[in-house]
Amino acid sequence: MLATETIKAKIEDGIPGAKVEVSGDGYKYEAVVVSDKFEGLNTMKQHQMVYATVNELITSGELHALSLKTATE
Repeated sequence: MLATETIKAKIEDGIPGAKVEVSGDGYKYEAVVVSDKFEGLNTMKQHQMVYATVNELITSGELHALSLKTATE
């Protein structure tokens, strides 16, 4: 089972300085990501930025479902 801490670490590594909270049940995960790097980006672009940080987990099949809430600081 994929640990929420693994997802959190991937997002934090990919978006330095982001505040990240991840919850989930081993299949479906939810992440709240707050970063000033989202400034000026629409929601779709913000989500693409986050998904890029966990793409390796998605393509390997370890991460099946991740819903996102993103915001600037």
